[in-house]
Amino acid sequence: MAVAEQHPPAAPEIPEPHQSFWRSLLNVRSSAGVRRTARVPWIPIVIISVIVIMAVFAPLLAPYSPIDQTLRDKLLPPAWMEGGKDRYLLGTDQFGRDILSRLIYGARVSLLVALLALTAGGGVGLVIGVVSGYVGGKVDAVLMRLVDAAFTFPAILFALLLAVTMGQGIGTLVIAISLLLWAGFARVIRGEVLALRQRDFVQLARVRGCSSLRIMATHIVPNVLNTFMVLVTLNIGVVIIAEASLSFLGAGIPPPTPTWGLMISEGRGRIAEAWWVALIPGIAITLLVLSVNLFGDWLRDRLDPRLRQL
Repeated sequence: MAVAEQHPPAAPEIPEPHQSFWRSLLNVRSSAGVRRTARVPWIPIVIISVIVIMAVFAPLLAPYSPIDQTLRDKLLPPAWMEGGKDRYLLGTDQFGRDILSRLIYGARVSLLVALLALTAGGGVGLVIGVVSGYVGGKVDAVLMRLVDAAFTFPAILFALLLAVTMGQGIGTLVIAISLLLWAGFARVIRGEVLALRQRDFVQLARVRGCSSLRIMATHIVPNVLNTFMVLVTLNIGVVIIAEASLSFLGAGIPPPTPTWGLMISEGRGRIAEAWWVALIPGIAITLLVLSVNLFGDWLRDRLDPRLRQL
């Protein structure tokens, strides 16, 4: 009687020290071990995509110049209201400038500032967090004291000081907002590195004689990129609010260049007679920040193994 050949059970799949970003992003496991597609927040993604397209293709999409004034058409209401004109879909401001055109160009400024500030502040925080967590000792103590000091520093006051000394502009905004961001990135990344440096693959790299710089670049940084991407996504809303606040206070982009914060500032004194001047850019900021935060929460759930369903 032939005996059926028995095969040993397949060994469980052992994940790499750092998983592929897109694999972690698009797939999760259910309690039964069946891979399923993550629920993608389509509405926030559509809103973010529309605003990004507005920013990139502003010269093609804006019906008018954002700075040209037409005083005979000043303070016209949106087209669907009584007294509005079809050619001004969202109305005009006190100088007769088209609100829709200024809204489209304002998205370009807000996203540009967010990109530059997150690149600068996030990059500095990433480097400091990795070095502090891996090297440890006195280096860690000194860097963390700098982080603590940065958390107590009034970023808004510093931005106003920069605006007085350096003048208004994108450079002033980027420097001020970067100083607001880097400490948060550094602290979170350091916490991740403290756990990673005790992992077996890091210890093996040390035994093989790899330098600290190489270990940080090839073993530590790839393993914290998921956390870094989540932090970037969650801080986009912070940057946009900060840019709008500084523009509102007069420390941002100088007029007549349109920004959403500046549009709110220009319309705040006419909220009773021309509510659309301030309310429409305020709605745009709210939608963008809410969409980015919802997308960031979803991204965190997909990339954080402690929150992912197993």
